[in-house]
Order: sequence, then structure tokens, then C-alpha cells
Amino acid sequence: MENLLGTVGPLVLMFAIFYFLLIRPQQKRQKATAQMQADLKKGDKVITVGGLHAIVDSLDEGTVVLKAGDGSRLTYDRLAIREVKND
Repeated sequence: MENLLGTVGPLVLMFAIFYFLLIRPQQKRQKATAQMQADLKKGDKVITVGGLHAIVDSLDEGTVVLKAGDGSRLTYDRLAIREVKND
């Protein structure tokens, strides 16, 4: 019994450390990003994953129409929104 605990114990400890340092924080970030993308509304200032700074012009279930600084309107997938700027 002690031999089994001596071989499996460190493996379980390593998995627990791996979970709390890597997996759990990543899940929290993904949940926060999904919530931010679901809460988008017209007029929000956003930054896309490609670095485009724009304002949300209209929303659909899976897409967002963004109005760029020069007045052009671009259609993006909701998943392409990286963050909402709080100016």
C-alpha cells in the first residue's frame, strides 16, 4: 500500500498543481470572453483579434457589423471581438 501511494501520490500532486495553475485560469478567461461577446451592444467601442479599433454598428446572432474610423462598415464574427474598451 505504501509503495502504491509513493508512486501515485506525486503524480496526483503534479496533476493538481497543473490544474490549478494552468487549466482553471484558462477556463475562467474563456468564460469571461464568452460573456463579454454575448453582452455586446450597439455603440460599444471594441478591439478585434486583428487589432481593429471600431464601434459596434449592429448585431446579429453570430456576426457584428463594426464601423471603423473612416466610416466604413465591416462585418465580423462575434468570436473575433477581443475586448470592449471602457472609455
